[in-house]
Amino acid sequence: MRTKMRTGTSSLGLILLLSLSACKVGPNYKRPTLDVPGQYRGTAPDLPQQPAGGHFGEMKWPTVYQDETLQALLKEALTNNYDIRIAATRILQAQANLGITRANQFPTVGGVGSIQNEQSTPLFTGSPWIDTLGLQMNYIVDFWGQYRRATEAARANLLASKYAQNVVQITLISEVANDYFALRQYDAQLEVSKQTVDADKEILRLNTINFKGGYYSLTDVDQALLLVQQAEAEVISLNQLIPQTENSLSILLGRNPGPINRGLNLVDQPHLPDVPVGLPSALLERRPDVRESEQALVAANANVGVAKAAFFPQISLTGSFGASSTALTSFLQGPATFWAVGGQLAQPIFEGGRITSGYRLAWAQRDQAELQYKQTVQQAFGDVANSLVGYQQSRQFRIKIAEQTATYKESAQLANVRFTGGYASFLEVLTIEQQYFTSELALMQAWYTELQNYEQLYAALGGGWEP
Repeated sequence: MRTKMRTGTSSLGLILLLSLSACKVGPNYKRPTLDVPGQYRGTAPDLPQQPAGGHFGEMKWPTVYQDETLQALLKEALTNNYDIRIAATRILQAQANLGITRANQFPTVGGVGSIQNEQSTPLFTGSPWIDTLGLQMNYIVDFWGQYRRATEAARANLLASKYAQNVVQITLISEVANDYFALRQYDAQLEVSKQTVDADKEILRLNTINFKGGYYSLTDVDQALLLVQQAEAEVISLNQLIPQTENSLSILLGRNPGPINRGLNLVDQPHLPDVPVGLPSALLERRPDVRESEQALVAANANVGVAKAAFFPQISLTGSFGASSTALTSFLQGPATFWAVGGQLAQPIFEGGRITSGYRLAWAQRDQAELQYKQTVQQAFGDVANSLVGYQQSRQFRIKIAEQTATYKESAQLANVRFTGGYASFLEVLTIEQQYFTSELALMQAWYTELQNYEQLYAALGGGWEP
């Protein structure tokens, strides 16, 4: 139920004065207090937090990924990827929604026209037609800031959609780089496996000849065959992984599944040995997912004001102006004109708890948005800390695996010499050769893991969304 009060032209000036002194109910946004660490966990003590030239996250992605083939793939993905294009349409939707919401703050003006047949009975006199043309204006005074708060929320949602597109871009760059590095890992492992197959087949051939000559046992032949079979199985597995990874990368590029161009080898990919990560406080402004979450909080905070404004009276102004005539052709010859202005005040009295429940709902949604914002910030710090430790440790691990592989290579050569000279069994050769082959594959995987952590750290620091 609503009570209504009509005002005449004498109160119109008062209503206009009220519209000029309008306020905005509801809480004004203030960023929540956050527990920001002084530095990231895992930061090297001798590495500056904030170097003069900027930190890793501020570097442009062509500087981070210097392989020209990878750069071409990233440019293609940023142009053709469907997730990027879908995110762009969400921005257009948010822009349109902002325009719709903002329009509520302005008057609406419409034209009206009518042709009416009036006939008096029992005696007909004069023209039966009355023609009317006019303009009507309606304006709801945003005295409590309901529409301005709604516009504030719509503007925040627009910003959130733009930051969401930046999140998609960062994720896309990371995924393309990761798949490319994985592909180069499989390429390197395939090359090692094929070389091993050829070397093991030569060992098998020599062992077979010596077995036939009575110098070696059948066990030596079987053990050499095991080496060949192990390497051949790895070739088959990699021949499956390579096209599957190419297909995955093609989808990210917006292509149909197909082959992918190659650039630098895995071990030749340029990357920084020590990464300056910057200050944790800068991450709040750097990572678009944090900023997107904050804009969601801004929108929810503004919606509290929208809900609170429903408790207060609504003031509306109406006006009309027009002309009427008994003949359509006589409008320009001085027809009778009419005009009217008025105001209306509507105050909710009983809504069955709808307004109160809506207000409570808006506050609950605002509190949820604040908790999600704080959770996003905390997760961002965790992402950087995990990626930072991962990159540092994976680099050290790769160095150790490289040393181990070199040792296995030397041991395998020595074992073959000892076996040829009759000082060792071929079982010793078999064991060392298997360990050497496994270590070579592990070394390629270690290179990939290091580069994977490299690109994950870059993404965790909010790098890659700026053009």
